[in-house]
Amino acid sequence: MDFVSKIKTKLNILTGDIFGGISSAIITLPQALAFGVATGFGAGAGLWGAIILCFIAGLCGPKVPLISGATGPVAIVIASAMLALNNNIAAAATTMLLAALLQLFASATNLPSMVKYVPYPVISGFMNGVGIIIIILQLNPLLGHKTLPSTVTTIMSLHDTIHSLNQSALFIGLITLFIVFGIPKAINKFVPSQIIALIFCTWLSVKMGLNVDRISEISAAFPSFVRLDLNISHIIKYLPYACMFAVVFSAESMMTGLVSDSLTKTRHNPKRLLAAQGIGNAVCALTGTLGGSAATMRSVAALNAGATTKLCAVINPLLLIILLFKFSGFVAQIPLAVLAAILMKIGYDIIDVKLLKVLKYAPRDDLYVLVLVFLLTVFYNLIFAVGAGITLAALLYAKRVADKAHLVEKTVYDEKTMEIEKTLESDYHHKIRVVHISGQFFFGSATQLISKFEDMLGTKSLIINYESDELLDISAIFALEDIILRLQSQEIDIILVIKNEEVQKQLLNHGILKQIGKEKVFYAELEAIEYAKEQLRLS
Repeated sequence: MDFVSKIKTKLNILTGDIFGGISSAIITLPQALAFGVATGFGAGAGLWGAIILCFIAGLCGPKVPLISGATGPVAIVIASAMLALNNNIAAAATTMLLAALLQLFASATNLPSMVKYVPYPVISGFMNGVGIIIIILQLNPLLGHKTLPSTVTTIMSLHDTIHSLNQSALFIGLITLFIVFGIPKAINKFVPSQIIALIFCTWLSVKMGLNVDRISEISAAFPSFVRLDLNISHIIKYLPYACMFAVVFSAESMMTGLVSDSLTKTRHNPKRLLAAQGIGNAVCALTGTLGGSAATMRSVAALNAGATTKLCAVINPLLLIILLFKFSGFVAQIPLAVLAAILMKIGYDIIDVKLLKVLKYAPRDDLYVLVLVFLLTVFYNLIFAVGAGITLAALLYAKRVADKAHLVEKTVYDEKTMEIEKTLESDYHHKIRVVHISGQFFFGSATQLISKFEDMLGTKSLIINYESDELLDISAIFALEDIILRLQSQEIDIILVIKNEEVQKQLLNHGILKQIGKEKVFYAELEAIEYAKEQLRLS
C-alpha cells in the first residue's frame, strides 16, 4: 500500500469514527438526561455519568467502538437501590464504587466468559421485565405527577393519578410519544426520533407557556468529588446492592460486546472490557454521577454510522460536553413528561419482540423460565429473578437429560460417506465442505460452535449435517440463525442435512428454512453433496 492509500484509509477511519461519535451522542443526550431523572441522581448526574464512563471505558477498553453509559436495566437497579437507601447519594455512590471494585476483581478471573452460559429465556424474561417496569414507572410523570418507587404502588395509585392529572403534561407527553413512535425509519436512521422529540416538544412547551414540571436546573461545571460512606457496618449493608449492580453492569457490557463482535466480525477481549467498565464506574462513583455499562443501542448506532475504532468513544463524550456548555439553559427547560415519554419508547425497545413472535413455538420449559423471570423482575426483585431463572432452567435441563438417559445401540459411521467427504476435500479444494453437529446443541455450546465456523475462506458451499434427533430449544435456534447469517455474509451457500422431521418443522416455523431456501434442506448427506456439486458446476 503506497503513502497516499494509507492516508486515504486513515482518513476514512477517522471520518467513520467522527460520524459514529456524533450519531451515538445524539442518542445518548436524551437517554442520559432521562435515566438521571428516573434514578433520582438528577439530569446533570446522568449526563456527566455518560460523559465520564464513555470517555474512560473508551480509552481503557478494547479496540472495538463501544459507547458506554446508563441503560434501561442499569437505571432500574439503581432506582430500586436508591429507594432502599432513602435517596442517599453518598450511600448510592459507595454502593457503585463497591460494584466497580467487584467488576475489576471479576475481570482478573474467568467470570466474564460465563455470561454465554446464561439461557436465552432468562435474558429475555429479564429484558422484557425491565422494559415493562420502565413503561409502568413513567405513567405518573407522563400524567404530571412525581415518579413512584415501584410498579405495584404505581398501578395501585393509577386511579387517583388519572383523576388528578396535569392536562398540559399529558398533552406534551402524548406529542412526544407520537413523534418517537411515528417517525419513519428512513428519517430515524439519520436523526433519532428521541432527539427530534426532545427539541421540538421542549420548544413547544416553552412557546405555549405550559405549566409542567421541568428539569429546572443543570450544572455545566465538572462534578466535584463526593464524600463516601465508609462505615464498615454500612458497607456490609450495601454489599448485596453492589453485587446486583456489578452483575447487571457486567452482563449488559458483555452482551453489548458480543453484539459488536457479530457486527464487526472481530473478537474483543472480555476481561479488558470489564476492567475498563470497572475503572469508569469507579470514577463515576467518586464524582457522584450515574454509572452504567456498554450500551447496545448506542454502540450499534456508532457502528452503523461507520465507526471502526475506540476513538469514536472519545469523540462521543467530547461532543456531549460541548452540548452541555452551549445549551444548558435549554436543557433546564425540558419537561419531565417529555423525558417520561422518551423512556417509555426505550422501555418498548427493550422488550424482546423477536422472541414474542415465535413464543407459540417455544418449548414449554423455556416458557416456564421466561414467565418466572418476567414476573419476579416486574413485581419482586431483579437479581432474585435472574438467580431463580438460572436455577429453574438448570433443573429443567437436568430433568430432560435424566428422562432421556438410556442405552442406545449405534452403528459404526458409514465408511462410504466418509470416503466421499475425503474425496470432496481433495477434488474440490475445500470449495465444498461438510460439517457435522453432533451431541446436544444448546445455548452453552453455541458460542464455541459459532467460532468454529469463522474460518471458511474459499468455501462456496457448506453442508451442515445435524445428526442428533434432539429437538432444538429457542436458544439453539437463534444460535443456528446467527451461524447462518455470518456464513451468508461471507457469500457461502448454506445446505442443511436434517434427518428428523420434527427438527425440520421447528426450523420451518422459526423461518430458518425460508432464510436459506427449502430446496437446500435434505434428509441424506449424499443428496446434499450431489446438490452442492451441481451448484458449483453451474456457477
